[in-house]
Amino acid sequence: MTQSIRRNILLFLLLFAFLSGRAALASSTAWLPVGPDGGDARSFAADASSPKHLYLGTTNSWVYESQDGGATWKRLAKLAKTDDLIVDNILVDPTDPKTLFVAAWVVDHADGGLFISSDQGVHWSSIPDMQGQSIRALAQSAAKPKLLVAGTLKGVYRSEDKGLHWELISPSNSMELHEVESIAIDPVDPQIIYAGTWHLPWKTTDGGANWHNIKEGVIDDSDVFSIIIDPKQPTTVFASACSGIYKSDNSGELFKKVQGIPSTARRTRVLMQDPVNRNVVYAGTTEGLYRTAAAGTNWQRVTGPDVIVNDVYVDPSNPQHVLLATDRSGVLESIDGAFSFRSSNSGFSQRQVAAILLDAENPNTIYAGVVNDKGYGGVFVSENNGLAWQQRSTGLEGRDVFSLSQSKDGSVFAGTSHGVFRWDGSMWQPVNKVVNYADKITHTGAGKKRVTKTILVAQPATILAAKVNQIDATSDTWFAATADGLYQSANQGASWQGPGLKPPSFVGVAVAGNTVLAARRETLAMSENSGKDWQPIPLPAKLTSVRVVAASPNGTLWIGGREGLFYSDNRGQSWQPMDSLPFRDVNGLSYDAELQRVLVTSWRSTWVLAVSETDKKWKFWDAGWSVHSVRSSGGRLIAASLFDGVVMQPPAEAAAVASGTH
Repeated sequence: MTQSIRRNILLFLLLFAFLSGRAALASSTAWLPVGPDGGDARSFAADASSPKHLYLGTTNSWVYESQDGGATWKRLAKLAKTDDLIVDNILVDPTDPKTLFVAAWVVDHADGGLFISSDQGVHWSSIPDMQGQSIRALAQSAAKPKLLVAGTLKGVYRSEDKGLHWELISPSNSMELHEVESIAIDPVDPQIIYAGTWHLPWKTTDGGANWHNIKEGVIDDSDVFSIIIDPKQPTTVFASACSGIYKSDNSGELFKKVQGIPSTARRTRVLMQDPVNRNVVYAGTTEGLYRTAAAGTNWQRVTGPDVIVNDVYVDPSNPQHVLLATDRSGVLESIDGAFSFRSSNSGFSQRQVAAILLDAENPNTIYAGVVNDKGYGGVFVSENNGLAWQQRSTGLEGRDVFSLSQSKDGSVFAGTSHGVFRWDGSMWQPVNKVVNYADKITHTGAGKKRVTKTILVAQPATILAAKVNQIDATSDTWFAATADGLYQSANQGASWQGPGLKPPSFVGVAVAGNTVLAARRETLAMSENSGKDWQPIPLPAKLTSVRVVAASPNGTLWIGGREGLFYSDNRGQSWQPMDSLPFRDVNGLSYDAELQRVLVTSWRSTWVLAVSETDKKWKFWDAGWSVHSVRSSGGRLIAASLFDGVVMQPPAEAAAVASGTH
């Protein structure tokens, strides 16, 4: 049992005693990640004694492992409690394959650290000397394995004892030798170290006592993302930068720009030399993978331009076997020397799931809407309760999916970054026609026989193209909460009217019978006749901003935000805080008809709370993941996460809950 789970259980027991039985204890077994496979992959490392034993770094603090050369993956360990570590550097000690080194950093602020494992990644220790350091590069000396060098935002650091202790070896007051993005150590002479910064490359020949800029031939102000040294001929050095790829034949003293890679692909994140055929070099760029078989004389792009390559692994036992770590598409595999690739993501799930939907007719069918994956994302569907997934995104054209809903006739609708779409069985079709009506006064006859009539006249049609934060198609009147206001449809999406409630952006809408609750961040509106008329209702005094809303069949209204969960039993005229809940910062809220409870989640907790709509008592489950949306099927809970795909309650725990033992 993990420390966090023990802490959560202790907290609950204290709350249980204090609240005199308001909550019912539930199991704390971590839920199972079930996919969809794929997402962002960042870095590879291989066990030199067993080339099929690979490690994979991610963007959310996780390290994965493969025992079969990348054909299948499993989660190995999470380096920190947070979900924000970018694992860009993994090293396996060639003298002791049980020892692993990981350098990590955090987006948008200077944080990260160095982690060491002595048991092949099962357990990890954070190294105090580098705690909080944003480490962008890490290298181990081939000639002196106890020597490690790291590049951080502050400069270049060296360890002489396999990473346990570190010292800064670049000038502490340097105005240029900082923000180090890449490191390389000469394979013969460990005193020779190369450092690529956000402003040109540097070199030391005396272990860091003195440094000099090696910018001859490099376009000024070039971010140097990767430096590699030919292990058999160390005078040959390649460097990649935002301005292109450079090659030096004299240990970096003079670089020449490599030709053949277009300017649009200049952001080359990684260079990798074939360990068998040194004339073959791979360049992983933001617009695909390039390959040269002539030591950089000419290059060929061997993937599509939509592939963003973060790392390359070439199998030393079979150089035809090449793996790519990519944004959005996860791991790609080639068995023909990188001339063709296929997905190799079995067990690797890093999708950012924004919405899930369980099919009303077949609860084993799960829809997952993802964000930030462009053409590799959209909607994924599993028809066997998460065992296997298929991408069904034709027609979405790379749009993010923020909401999913199913109408009474079984049709599935997606609220996207640009409008609403309906799945027609083979592709997504836009259903974004907006037709509004205006009064028109007409006159017939004359004198005392003159008749004046007011009729509704359709205005020219427009298109709903805004971001759709939530769509509800479950009732006769459909609603779409969008960045342009609230729209509604009375004809099953054939056309929309609106925005009936004007911008700013509506973050959510909840429907229960004829009651509709619509929310902006700072205002609420309610309709009791399916959207025909609206009245404003006040926010709770303690709530500064609304994130999510829900409505119970018994008429209770629910809203959640940073200050917690609130409910109203009098149509929103007054609100009561749920002060008994063990968390605030609510990010997920929905009424579950099967459980007859409101399901609540928080950014700051891995707990899922189920609150009774009548007596407001609650029970909880510890999902073990940061989730934001929960649904139930046959008593089994399924949740979406923004980092780890779809997670599902273990069968044994679900069976125990269904039998009433909790």
